[in-house]
Amino acid sequence: MSAKVYSAAILGLDCELVEVESDVSPALPGIFIVGLPDKSVDESRERVRSAIKNSSLQMPRSKVTINLAPADLKKAGPAYDLPIAISILLVSNQLPLKPIFLESLFVGELALNGDLRGVNGILSICLFALQRGIKTVFVPQVNAAEASLVDGLTIIPCANLLELVYHLRGVSEIKRFTAAGNFDFCRPDFEFDMSQVKGQSHVKRALEIAAAGAHNILMSGPPGSGKTLLAKTMISILPDLNRREALEVTRIYSVAGLLPSNQPLITARPFRDPHHSASAPALVGGGSWPKPGEISLAHRGVLFLDEFPEFPRTVLENLRQPLESGTVSISRASGTLQFPAKFILVAAMNPCPCGYLNDSQRQCTCLPSQIINYQRKISGPLLDRIDLHVEVPKVKFDRLINDQCSESSAQIKRRIEQSRLVQHRRLTPFGLLTNSEMNSRQVRESCQLDNQTIELLRQAVNRLGLSTRSYFRVLKLARTIADLAEAEKITLDHVAEALQYRPKVE
Repeated sequence: MSAKVYSAAILGLDCELVEVESDVSPALPGIFIVGLPDKSVDESRERVRSAIKNSSLQMPRSKVTINLAPADLKKAGPAYDLPIAISILLVSNQLPLKPIFLESLFVGELALNGDLRGVNGILSICLFALQRGIKTVFVPQVNAAEASLVDGLTIIPCANLLELVYHLRGVSEIKRFTAAGNFDFCRPDFEFDMSQVKGQSHVKRALEIAAAGAHNILMSGPPGSGKTLLAKTMISILPDLNRREALEVTRIYSVAGLLPSNQPLITARPFRDPHHSASAPALVGGGSWPKPGEISLAHRGVLFLDEFPEFPRTVLENLRQPLESGTVSISRASGTLQFPAKFILVAAMNPCPCGYLNDSQRQCTCLPSQIINYQRKISGPLLDRIDLHVEVPKVKFDRLINDQCSESSAQIKRRIEQSRLVQHRRLTPFGLLTNSEMNSRQVRESCQLDNQTIELLRQAVNRLGLSTRSYFRVLKLARTIADLAEAEKITLDHVAEALQYRPKVE
């Protein structure tokens, strides 16, 4: 006799259906798990045995074989504990055979006393269940709020194995989980505000443009000029996450195991600032069982790379494809996984190793060869993918002691939100959110130019040596500048300002 229930395996952010089959045969007692289980799945034998015994249930006194199908798909993680336990109870006739077992998903980790612990990736599993037409999902109680984010499912929150057994036997019912109400999308409090930054009005303008169109920006200047503070204020001027974006971000953090237990839905844009000693897998994702890296954790938010040239060049080169496509592909022998990576890159660097190249007050002590080697750590193709290059000079003393308040982040944010509304109306037919996501065809449709502006661009391409990519990035940047100005068409002034942010030709 055999019994079967369903669970799910997480592959990147996606899932695949897993059939958990149990069979009892006359032999020495023991649990044998087949179907490419990893160490954490193989160890579930002991967790399941103790959980069943400590829940006043009977472990079969014979050989129990557990098959996790499909057999060629590697299974990892403790989420199979619950379906394994349920299938054993079914095959040993401790649970009645009902259609619900083939119409539901079971997910959860078992403690030795039978309690259910939370697992990662519940949001992805529930979205998968909805796509497959599965209407009921049994999850640990701590994961119920996250699971309820998916409309159209019956979520059964389970505190322990015995409670679930009573529910399945019809002895006592576990009430389906119902969210208390809509999750609050209130605006978070930010530690840093644009009003705290003295001077640097041209840098604030560049950050406003970058935030409005989700463009990448590189700030270069001497130590102490305010680059880090300006970068940290970037998150305070970005528009609030809408529900679609919040679900995208929450799904990534859930799979990565970084979703706070008291926060089933992430409602604030992420800000990630990895140290320059970060490895390539830490930045782009990876591992034997690939997990999202910093660029995916920064999806729909900001990735701040301070001391940009101090990152190993081999690590930075991994950013080239994600900056272009908005996704990162991680290839392993078992297959290729994709993670979303639509983030705003905010990078900061010194102009030279000592930091004082072209400084009016301090003399640079670097040798020409040192300066060249330092700047060459950032490749041309990577610089070509950064839309705004801004010099951040030292702030003069008179500005530091000036008590006059500059614009706050809230004021700047209102302009950016208005610009995003304009972009939303124009880009919705393409399924896009911001100007930076447009491809060349969409740029041609959205960026109509007059003859005078075309002539300016022709001269800029010839004199600055702009690549084809740079040309289209200038147009997207000009489109954002026009949106901020509430202009329907791109004018000469908009393109001229966009060209000012291209790197200077030495």
